[in-house]
Amino acid sequence: MAKLNINVRSFSYKNGGIPADPTGNGGGFAFDCRGVLNPGRIQEYKTQTGRDEAVKHYLETETKMLDFLNGVYQIIDISIEDYLNRGFENLEINFGCTGGQHRSVYSADATAKHIEEKFPEAQVTIQHVIQEAKNWINEGY
Repeated sequence: MAKLNINVRSFSYKNGGIPADPTGNGGGFAFDCRGVLNPGRIQEYKTQTGRDEAVKHYLETETKMLDFLNGVYQIIDISIEDYLNRGFENLEINFGCTGGQHRSVYSADATAKHIEEKFPEAQVTIQHVIQEAKNWINEGY
């Protein structure tokens, strides 16, 4: 049985929109993080990303980000379980926000961790479209 490959990406609605599905299946999930308060509007966080500790703390304590992600996990877990049982090979999970820097980066990282912990039999690839276009090194989260 082929391994399920799950691509988790962050992107910017303002700069490029929802990324195309490179697998050719033309589907998957796109979650809009813009309903969560934007740390990018706070001066001290403007140059940081969703991987910086101060931004993560803000998102976890001052916003509804954790509630948002719990809802995401409930939805994606259904598909992941089904895809694993049916031998599917690919699933796309995308997170967008205004600039692709804070909320979507945090959400993509948290979701990749969730999947790796709950579904170790799946292969997770993470990409941060906007940050990587800026020559950002996408190291471990």
